Parts: sequence; C-alpha cells; structure tokens
Amino acid sequence: MKKIGILFGQENTFPQAFVDKVNAMGLPEIEAEFVEIGPVKEAVPSGYSVIVDRISHDVPFYRAYLKNAVLTGTDVINNPFWWSADDKFFNYALAAKLGVAVPRTVIVPHFQMPPDTNDVSFRNQQFPYDWRSVFEYVGFPAFLKPHDGGGWKDVHHVHNPDDFFRAYHQSRDLCMTLQAAVKFREYFRCYVVGQREVRIMPYDPSRPHHERYVKNPPTYEPGLLERVERDALTLCRALGYDLNTVEFAVEDGVPYAIDFMNPAPDADVHSVGQENFDWIVDAVARLAVERAQANEGQGPELRWAALLGHEGELAGAAKKAAKKGPPPPKKAPAKKGAGAKEAGMKGPGLKGPAKKAPAKKTAAKKQAANASREESIEG
Repeated sequence: MKKIGILFGQENTFPQAFVDKVNAMGLPEIEAEFVEIGPVKEAVPSGYSVIVDRISHDVPFYRAYLKNAVLTGTDVINNPFWWSADDKFFNYALAAKLGVAVPRTVIVPHFQMPPDTNDVSFRNQQFPYDWRSVFEYVGFPAFLKPHDGGGWKDVHHVHNPDDFFRAYHQSRDLCMTLQAAVKFREYFRCYVVGQREVRIMPYDPSRPHHERYVKNPPTYEPGLLERVERDALTLCRALGYDLNTVEFAVEDGVPYAIDFMNPAPDADVHSVGQENFDWIVDAVARLAVERAQANEGQGPELRWAALLGHEGELAGAAKKAAKKGPPPPKKAPAKKGAGAKEAGMKGPGLKGPAKKAPAKKTAAKKQAANASREESIEG
C-alpha cells in the first residue's frame, strides 16, 4: 500500500477534499491521509510515497522534515530544496531571460542592518546610494515589496520619491524590491498543476479577498489567453514547481507576470469559488496519484545538480576537471595594493581608506547616513 499525505496548517476545506478525492478513486494500492509526524530521525523514511506540502513555508520544522523525506524516497509537491532557495527577485530575472514580460524591478539596500552586521559588512555597497538612477529606471507609480515575501505583507504602493522613502523607512531589515506598477485593464490568476495543466481565472486584486475571483468575466481575445497559458507553463517548468499560481496584469495587451512564487496557493472554497475549487482538488489529486504510482522509493540522486536539473552540465564539467588534473598552487599575492586598506575601498561608513574597521555607528550617525542616502537624489 502506498500512502499519499497532505501537510497543512490553518486551512480547512482543501485538505479534506483532497483526501476524500484520492480515496474516492477506489485504487486498492493507494490511500490518502493527513500527515502525522512523530520523532523525526535522520535518514529514516517518512512512510509516504507522496506528500503535498501546504505549510512548510511558515514552519521550518516541517521544511526540515520534508527534506529528510525526499532524501529517503518521498516525492514532495513542491520540491522543498528549490523552494528554500527561491526568491521573487530571482523569479523576475529568470522570467526576463525566458522572454516573459515582467515590470522593471530592482532590489534596494536594507534600510536597517540585518542582525550581526555592521558598517564593514556593507563595504562593497555604493555609498551614497544612487537613488536617482533607481527611480529613473523603475518610474512611478511603483510597488515596494519584500524580495521573497507573500500574502501582501509589507507591500507599499508609492507614487513619488517621498512616498518611497516613507515606506522604505518602515521596511526594517527586510530585503526589498521596487517594481514598476502596471496600469492593467485585465488581470489573471492561473493555477498551474504538474507543469502541464493551467486554469486561467479572471481576478480583481482591488476587491475584498473573498470577492477577487471574478464570477462573470467578459470575453477575452484568444491570443491573449494563449499567451497567458504559455507564459505560465514556461515559468513553472523553468522553476520546477508542480503546484503554483501565476498572476498576470495586462497593460496594452501585454500580460506582465507580477507574482509567480506561490507554491502553496490559496485553495479555500470560500475565496476561490466552488468551480475553481473542484478543478484544483481534482487536478492535484490526479497528480499525486500519478506520482505515487511512479514512485519506487529510490529517492533522488544525491547531488545538488540532480535537484536543480543541471546534472548533465556538472557531470561534463567534472569530467573536464578530472582530465586537466588539480590546478597549480596559487602564488601569494603581493603586499602592495592587496587589501581594502591599500585600495581605499568605500562603503557605508567608509569615506576613505579603511585603515581599520570602524566602530559601530551610533544612532545619530545612522540617522545622518540614512538622510545622506535620501538627499543623494537631489544631487
């Protein structure tokens, strides 16, 4: 008997419907249930052929449990290793490389220094920061939002530099992105399952949460919907997500992908509506059963390249390296001009040659430095 488990937290309607759907298929070799976790020991199998993950992004214990499960032969939807490494800014860069339209986006420096860092930690960062070039590239209006966040947390709609700095001062030590706003007429949220099935759902992010899925949408150009489906599949296949939602804001007929890192997307019947709910329950149940039937419990090849889909490239590189032999030992660098001291490296708090590490800034000096960052746009 192969077991399919679903790991979840506060949601209620989707997990039970998923389990009921799988068990209603009447497959004698497969059963579905809620995952139950006791003591987790290293390299000990979880007992599940497939686990659908709905909660590990919020609970590090679950993420560690799932990685151990993958190691011992469980197929986890979605890949917990890649999900741990992914972030939204990388997503935008990848989309641009793939030819999928995305709004102009930049990452911005932390407003507050992250824990266990000081001025010297940022010596590689340009100072004063060139805010003018950032604003000229992105333009206004724009959105300031975390580079790896979700659920519209810490998201600010800004219309000019003053708006930006007010929001920026509230960002604490988060790594943020500034992204051009899209003046959309149409907006779509797309479920993508198994990197092959797409359900395009008209969506209105300006409405209350439970009313955002448009129940009586207008007629759309077939070419627009075809491009939305194609781009959604392109993104999910490149990222390796088997369950995801991809959001597109359409301006002048161009669908811009603005949010596509949702590997545990909302599937509550009360927000998505009964028709969408039934589709996602059926699609994920079929995917999980297919994966369970194909899973022989061997687990992945124990190399990072296999997890990220580049095993062929790295294997070729390894063969070349083996033929060439080990590199010759490096010569010790000359003392002259060898370090930050001689090079006069500059960064936050380093206004000239770094003869010795500066002391941590006082609150007054930090405030002055932040003011200098803002004023640089005027210069």
